[in-house]
Amino acid sequence: MLQCFPKLWASNLQYIGKPTHKIANVQYNRVHLHLHHGLQRRRNIKQAIKTVLIAIPDSNLPLIPILIRRCSSSSELCRLEFQRASAMISRLLLLAILLSYALAAHAAKSYYEVLQVPKGASEDQIKRAYRKLALKYHPDKNQGNEEANKRFAEINNAYEVLTDSEKRNIYDRYGEEGLRQHAAGGGRGPGMNIHDIFSSFFGGGTVEEEERTPRGDDVIVELDASLEDLYMGGTLKVWREKNVLKPAPGKRKCNCRNEQYHRQIAPGMYQQITEQVCEDCPNVKYVREGYFITVDIEKGMKDDGQEVSFYDDGEPIIDGENGDLKFRIRTAPHDRFRREDNDLHTSVTISLVGALVGFEKSLKHLDGHLVEIGTKGITRAKEVRKFKGEGMPVHASTKKGDLYVTYEVSFPTSLTDEQKTKIKEILT
Repeated sequence: MLQCFPKLWASNLQYIGKPTHKIANVQYNRVHLHLHHGLQRRRNIKQAIKTVLIAIPDSNLPLIPILIRRCSSSSELCRLEFQRASAMISRLLLLAILLSYALAAHAAKSYYEVLQVPKGASEDQIKRAYRKLALKYHPDKNQGNEEANKRFAEINNAYEVLTDSEKRNIYDRYGEEGLRQHAAGGGRGPGMNIHDIFSSFFGGGTVEEEERTPRGDDVIVELDASLEDLYMGGTLKVWREKNVLKPAPGKRKCNCRNEQYHRQIAPGMYQQITEQVCEDCPNVKYVREGYFITVDIEKGMKDDGQEVSFYDDGEPIIDGENGDLKFRIRTAPHDRFRREDNDLHTSVTISLVGALVGFEKSLKHLDGHLVEIGTKGITRAKEVRKFKGEGMPVHASTKKGDLYVTYEVSFPTSLTDEQKTKIKEILT
């Protein structure tokens, strides 16, 4: 992790000699190493500063704005200072930085890998993945299994971070080290954090505001799922047609032509910003394409806004990110059962004789198993009986709702005089 960097840093101090600047030469050179070639492109500067802020010791952070202002106020000054820096030390430091980041990147599974979702997964995808894995590795189902308990703890930790927008943003940008600093009050001392530094040098906006990328529209599709699929789980194949960006003849105008402007970064200090907006980027066009998408229907999904999301499969936008495709699940009407939350309702018709003397009857359920609904007692017309645990599965749980059966009694349309007499004798 990044904790290894101070050791690498210290091991290179012998090549530098006694520091002659307010900030040690090794730091000074590092900042110039990252910033020098980024002065003409604003996004490179921002990325360079982020890299420096993450890696250097916290005790020196209050001095970094001084150096950054000095670097950004004059490209000629930066060029001369950079040329005076030791080329050997610069290379050694760059290798150390790359090594530290490589170690951080491969030290452990990412939270996205723990939950088995892509990095851009929607909140709904994360929740569904969490429920599935939590059910699989829950301690109640894996008593005495230390590995399963460890996985369960990892899953919960990953879920806690990725479902908290602030924590997820920090994790995506700065990894677990950033989360630890955030949990410790920022780890940067009062009044000095990464966002504050970026605000002071780029006009007061947050990093997110400065780097916001255009995004295409989300596509929401109402999808009817059969009660059988919602009871047992299943898949639906859906034909999807959408616009796809393809290369086209000619050139187009985009955001690459060189334009310069100045922004105040401190009282009496201005920064020259260079942005490119070219007029000769490869042209693109929208082409309509179709393909099948397989939608997984999970047991117990309900008509309460639950969605199956496909990240990056919504509408495209030029020079931006695609939106998402979301299937909003609805329960399709069924010829025998009616669903209410996690319960099922149905009705059966019995004869008058069965209502009076009892009857035997089986009800075929959604998955084909039989539920015995007969009785030896008297059944009143419109009577409702509950069969516990025979309803719909509760989503992401082992529990089930109940089945409610309403009994309809079929009366004869006519009786003979003899039948009437016998009935009177029996009932009186």
